[in-house]
Amino acid sequence: MSNHFALSLEAPPENTFSLTPARAWTLLLLVFAAVHVAALFAPSLLDDADATHAGAAQYMARSGDCVTLRVDGIRYLEKPPLPYWLAAADYHLFGYNVFATHLPLTLGVLGLAILAWAWGRRAYGDRAAFYAALSVLTSVGVFLFTRVFIPEVLLTLLLALALYNFLIGLEDDKPLRFYLTWAALALAMLAKGLVAPVFFCAAALPYLWLTGDWRRWRQFRLFSGILLFLAIAAPWHILAGLRNPGAGHPVGNIPSPGNVHGFFYFYFINEQVLRFLGRRYPVDYNKLPFVLYWSLHLVWLFPWSIYLPLVVRRAWTARTRWLSDVRPAPYSIAARSARFRSRTIWLLAFYAAVILVFFSLSTNQEYYTYPVYFPLLLLTAGALASEESEPAPVSKWLTGAHAALALIGIVAAVALGYGLWSSRAIPSGSDIGALLAHRDVAGYTLSMSHLFDLTGPSFAALRLPAGLAAAGLLLGSVAAWVLRLQRHHFEATVSVAFTSAVFLIAAHIALVRFEPMLSSRAMADTINHIARGDGDATLILYGDVADGSSLLFYTQRQALLVNGRLSSVLWGSNYPDASPVLISDADLLALWGNGPRRFLFVPGDVRAHVAGLLGTRAYLLQELSDKALYTDRPL
Repeated sequence: MSNHFALSLEAPPENTFSLTPARAWTLLLLVFAAVHVAALFAPSLLDDADATHAGAAQYMARSGDCVTLRVDGIRYLEKPPLPYWLAAADYHLFGYNVFATHLPLTLGVLGLAILAWAWGRRAYGDRAAFYAALSVLTSVGVFLFTRVFIPEVLLTLLLALALYNFLIGLEDDKPLRFYLTWAALALAMLAKGLVAPVFFCAAALPYLWLTGDWRRWRQFRLFSGILLFLAIAAPWHILAGLRNPGAGHPVGNIPSPGNVHGFFYFYFINEQVLRFLGRRYPVDYNKLPFVLYWSLHLVWLFPWSIYLPLVVRRAWTARTRWLSDVRPAPYSIAARSARFRSRTIWLLAFYAAVILVFFSLSTNQEYYTYPVYFPLLLLTAGALASEESEPAPVSKWLTGAHAALALIGIVAAVALGYGLWSSRAIPSGSDIGALLAHRDVAGYTLSMSHLFDLTGPSFAALRLPAGLAAAGLLLGSVAAWVLRLQRHHFEATVSVAFTSAVFLIAAHIALVRFEPMLSSRAMADTINHIARGDGDATLILYGDVADGSSLLFYTQRQALLVNGRLSSVLWGSNYPDASPVLISDADLLALWGNGPRRFLFVPGDVRAHVAGLLGTRAYLLQELSDKALYTDRPL
């Protein structure tokens, strides 16, 4: 391949991009509003991690305790505090609702898009900057894994910000940038834990070795930077350790029993080290099979993953050039720009490789590799913008990518059409939970397990989103292919993004239709209506608190847990000051029908057991999918 080709990989001419920054950001903000902001208001908080974490933030907002998280009055020591601080602050401003809960995550996505723009613009030019921001806003994984209150997007933003300032500090010799790096890294640790400094160092150290910049270690402000890092990250960890001691240390005025592990063991060893080794207790997690783990990234990065073969091909072509560019001191603006571009590529490549390899060895959930989306999307945007600037006829790599996307669109449209046809005789208002298969794939310990429960009849509740997705995928992907063949490169790429935006809007509508199955908000409304003003009415959950966690959030009540010493409350229940909410079947029978009104939430997998236990003494108030809400006396 010619040297001209290798150079063109890295420096697309600016005159091929006609949008001014103001117009580009007008378009980006419209996409952000349509896809992400519109999704802030529905569905209601989902049971399991979403409402469990929101409940912990709600406790923080109501109690003022910003150190120790609690779920249903029991210590919840698993998570670092930054996401909960942000949500608790939102609750004071906007009240206890899904908007306030998910707002920090949505703003995190916008922050990622802004950072992708800034980094991409300096490394590759305006066109790549626009594509990088657009890909962040329209990728499936970025959208999907901000529908639940988990810290991955905050971790991704803060780590990317740390790496960007680290690189700028080296290139521009600006000490302030290194302080921003240390601060961002400390906040990232408060967002997710030890993986933040591990990922940063594992990417930065080989980069420093490759570039030779390890010799400039005195410029990194190691002493003052570490002090800044500790000043931000250490206080919460120290306070959490002091307030949550281990065996033999008093909790308040009560000696702790011998089976209590303190915060430092539980948080650092059990939750992080043993989780990586697959030995964490309790075992309420799973691990994706090797092939599925790697191949699913094509889904999480969709539709931009269609360009990954192009990225690999251009990287292989220009590898020698990138190696020669990273070390020499630049003597011209062009050489300086080329060096920054090459160093960006190497730093992001190391960073992406570290994350992917780390979680391929560790236990994992589908969203754990969320931080890898940013570097891969930025590298893809750079390669795509460079390929589009080629004066030669449109390459087979671009047409092939769009042919593959068109094929995916056609197949998806046919599959969705079949689902719509198979459900044509079922009323559209049907409860989707009653039409699912409940296949219990991986014991529902993977975040996407419920997708395998879909059946043909379940499309009765998904007609609008399925039809919208089918039309968008079919028409958008084919239109993008035609535009690419006609060398309307910018229009073709924007068509891909808009196709994805339509699909994500449809996916959000579908998630709202799943609310009766995934959230218990409607049951909370029933309880609030019946028990209005009755502070003595008792809420009881059968089993794991996570199964009905949205009830706790929306009723703002503490619940008794029948046989619920599981998962989220298992460790905290060992502390002597744990709320006495854990009861047995015998306790339930003694309470039922006596004293104030009782409300009992029962998940589908134990309804038969509870029916046998309570018999005719249980009065059914409401059913949502396979869940049931009972009371102990007639209304």
